Amino acid sequence: MEPRHLGVAAVIVKSFARIHETNLKKQGMLGLTFSVESDYDLIQEDDTFNFVDIASFAPDKPLTVELVHADGSMDTIKVNHTYNDAQIAWYREGSALNLIKKENAA
Repeated sequence: MEPRHLGVAAVIVKSFARIHETNLKKQGMLGLTFSVESDYDLIQEDDTFNFVDIASFAPDKPLTVELVHADGSMDTIKVNHTYNDAQIAWYREGSALNLIKKENAA
């Protein structure tokens, strides 16, 4: 089943197979890697993730994620991406197909 339909909005990993990352992008989801690999150890099972600067999502600019833990404490991490302008447009429209549909309807 498509991860987006399961409620997945972002995948943060230590590394990607290129095809997996590309599939996430086309589905309009964030495929991200840790800027500092050891930040992986900061994540707890019941964390909530807040993307602090998603409004300024741009090529070659890391994103900032707040990890809000169940006890109310927080950690902030940086995550990297490989999105170009076209792929960011896919994300903003919800998927590559949504963007194609929108462009063809105009």
